[in-house]
Amino acid sequence: MMAGFCPWGTLLLRFYAMTSNQPPSCSREWNSAVYHRLSGPQVSWGKKVLSRLRLRGDEVVLDAGCGTGRLTADLLDALPHGRVVGVDLSQNMLDSAREHLAAHFGARVSLVVCDLLHLPFEHVFDAIVSTAAFHWVLDHDQLFVNLRSALVPGGWLEAQCGGGPNLVCLRNRANALAATPKFAPFFAAFHEPWLYQDAEGAAESLRRAGFVEVETSTEAAPTVLDNAGHYCEFVRNIILRRHLENLPAEDARAEFMATLTEQAAADDPPFFLDYWRLNLRGRAG
Repeated sequence: MMAGFCPWGTLLLRFYAMTSNQPPSCSREWNSAVYHRLSGPQVSWGKKVLSRLRLRGDEVVLDAGCGTGRLTADLLDALPHGRVVGVDLSQNMLDSAREHLAAHFGARVSLVVCDLLHLPFEHVFDAIVSTAAFHWVLDHDQLFVNLRSALVPGGWLEAQCGGGPNLVCLRNRANALAATPKFAPFFAAFHEPWLYQDAEGAAESLRRAGFVEVETSTEAAPTVLDNAGHYCEFVRNIILRRHLENLPAEDARAEFMATLTEQAAADDPPFFLDYWRLNLRGRAG
């Protein structure tokens, strides 16, 4: 057992006690079955992140924003004598992850609903891994302070999220459509639910939080979806779900998505998404 690491059962009981009173929220939840089926791009980027890890195989690792556990399974395979705690804000995601992971990995994985801005861990983990999650957290300074506190001295962070000009074409189109007379009343108080930092800003945030040996970079990850149906379902469930929650009726949501899909069909190539990824690495000083 690592230095400073309290007994596993005690740790999780404390964790459950601190998170069980969080109120349910529509914006926290995902259609996890659809996400699990459609998240091929996110999984492919995440596998590249995991390929950069240099593990002994006995570490205790936090999977921050584990989703439905597709990448958590790969992480556990690389830790035959280790443990993983997967946290996510969505109970639906964790229910799917439990189905995906529990039978094969048993007690080596624990899955708990948790807001990354309210992590209760201190000096627990050898490492933190995260993919496609941090851009959903709007306060990166507090996020990185929490992650630094969760690591043992010398523990490391390896992560990737959306960054830089991520999805700027789609975002501009969605914002323009939301500002039209038909939709504007529903978006009057709405703000984009993401923070897409550039490499320099992310590095400064990591250093302010106490990380050393910081490395950050952005890279293009252009993605072309198969057809109109794939594009509509993907964008609706993976990217713009928070936008669509503002619309009270299904016909309005369908019209919103049909307009964006029609615009994407005219692109060259059609159904193109201009994804950009922000890579983050650092060690707890």
